[in-house]
Amino acid sequence: MSVSKDFKTYVDQAHRAAEEFVNIYYETMDKRRWGLTRLYLEKAILIWNGNVVIGLEALSNFFEMLPSSQFQVNMLDYQPVHEQATQSQTTVLVVISETVKFDGNKHHYFNQNFLLTAQSSPTNTVEDCK
Repeated sequence: MSVSKDFKTYVDQAHRAAEEFVNIYYETMDKRRWGLTRLYLEKAILIWNGNVVIGLEALSNFFEMLPSSQFQVNMLDYQPVHEQATQSQTTVLVVISETVKFDGNKHHYFNQNFLLTAQSSPTNTVEDCK
């Protein structure tokens, strides 16, 4: 089966976006948690161990209550999402297998999924989290 050059470019872009996002996300989670909500859309939904958290204010409150952490990514996979499924919005599914150690607890293995989407907002840029 032949893969088109355009699709290969799309996969390469998804790969770069996924790796950059994962590096920024977990460094921010471990070291600058106050900036984490800048990586989420206004109406974001987080499901953490069956608990649903909706919206930036609720996310901020949730992240603040967590003890300090050390995340270690063990596996990263990414898939471009077909534009027909996202109304032509560039979107990447990111699947991560990792471990986390919260202060006072042992390491826990878990999986996390993200849908990354391109946004053009001057207030929600990656650079703001640095």
